[in-house]
Amino acid sequence: MKGFIEWFRPNARIKRWIFLILVGIVLACYGISTIIVNEELEISQLLLIILSFILGFTCIVIGIIFMQKRTMEMIIESTDSRVKNNRKHININSLIFNKKVYSEGPKIVIIGSGNGLEIVARGLKKYTDNITAIVTVSSYGKIMNNKVNSIPTEDIKNTIVALSKNEEVTSKLMNYKFKQGELKDITFNDLYFATSMDLSKDFTEAIANTNEIFNIIGKVLPITNDEMRICAELDNGMIIEEKDKIKKISYDKITKINRVFISPPNCRATPEVIQAIKEADCIVLSPGSLYTNVIPNLLVNGVYKAMKDSRAIKIYISNIMTEPGQTDNYSLSDHIKAIMDHTGKDVIDYCIYDTGEVVPEYIKKYNLNGSELVAQDIQKAKNLGVKLLQRDLACIENGYIRHNSDLVARAISELICDDLKYRDKQLDPQYMLLKSKLEYEKQFNKVKNKPKKKKEIKNRRVRKSKFLDKYGKRIEAMRNTEEVKLKNREMIQDMEENNKDNEEEFIEKFIEKIEQNKKK
Repeated sequence: MKGFIEWFRPNARIKRWIFLILVGIVLACYGISTIIVNEELEISQLLLIILSFILGFTCIVIGIIFMQKRTMEMIIESTDSRVKNNRKHININSLIFNKKVYSEGPKIVIIGSGNGLEIVARGLKKYTDNITAIVTVSSYGKIMNNKVNSIPTEDIKNTIVALSKNEEVTSKLMNYKFKQGELKDITFNDLYFATSMDLSKDFTEAIANTNEIFNIIGKVLPITNDEMRICAELDNGMIIEEKDKIKKISYDKITKINRVFISPPNCRATPEVIQAIKEADCIVLSPGSLYTNVIPNLLVNGVYKAMKDSRAIKIYISNIMTEPGQTDNYSLSDHIKAIMDHTGKDVIDYCIYDTGEVVPEYIKKYNLNGSELVAQDIQKAKNLGVKLLQRDLACIENGYIRHNSDLVARAISELICDDLKYRDKQLDPQYMLLKSKLEYEKQFNKVKNKPKKKKEIKNRRVRKSKFLDKYGKRIEAMRNTEEVKLKNREMIQDMEENNKDNEEEFIEKFIEKIEQNKKK
């Protein structure tokens, strides 16, 4: 009853359609009653009855259609946070249509671990529900706590949070740390996965149950159920058998990583992982630590073969910055070549890389820690047989250079659309739905970034252009550099002029010093 009354609130905009249906019923009833009462009808009366019937049924049909449409709009308004925050600028019709994109969208498999995997997953969940995040799980049996012996699940947990419908609530729950009692200093995450493992036959089943319990968008899968350790061989021949020490030892020894391998070498990918790769429309290698988060997944038995046989588009999202101890002085082609050297040439079709337009102040901060921008040696990368796409992917988050999840997801979705178009699948529902979603996101971002009204900016004398917004800091830094150069030039010129005026005095003093040095 309470829900029915909600229809009649002032801003419901549904009463008009109820009224239109009632008008239609009255007109139809009028026509029927006229036929029943009058035995003989003139032509004018007959035309009036026909007209009333047509108008009546038209009003009823239109009223029912728009009433159902408005009901759907009300459902969308109550469930979509973007509508709540910005109702005036949102196209509800587009949202209703695009709700289908999530369930009928492309099947995307993301392979990786760490922050890069989370970023890609967080962005893609806006375009499709068919996401499978395949996560690296190594160092099995590591003791997380004296009281809870659990598999390291940090990356699994973070990916689940990224794919959850309410990230804030899920994050607070999973990261909650007990403050007293026997469970003191134990997080809910450790306790939950330890319990899930006891109740399940293997780790994959425990994660599958977690996907359902937390009602996440898509699903998360561990790469293998077998015990797996990530090891590395350095250029000097040294073998490192612990994942956490690879970066530090490589950096301290000032030597590069020659190759990485997994121990034992016969680790097998789970059947669910192989099935997801075979059925995928797109496979994404996420950005992240190249030798510890990306390549190890491809070394698990069955993964490379499944990727090679898959008809999916294979995309690698390149890192923006190099990583000390792993990819020192690595260029774009070096990243791609490292993946191919460990697997083969059939794992990457496209590489999406950043424009490199990052504010210099942040680059200097990374330079101090031994990182630098990944050099874009385009021709060398093309010679490896990979198609390159340059996109604006970078953003600054809490003082760190990160991939923007929305921009990465949009670049991937556009690439999928272009591939479907190339295969003459413009009439494919998947293509039409994804294209519609991309167009909506572009419109939504335009509204979101719409400049303020004149009243709100009347106190500002000059409005900055988009160019200045993007490059203002660099231009300012360049101007400061030029000013310093000019000052130096002026000082040099002054010194030269003074030297010319006092040339004779300078020569005399110089000769005197030479003679004094000879006497000494």
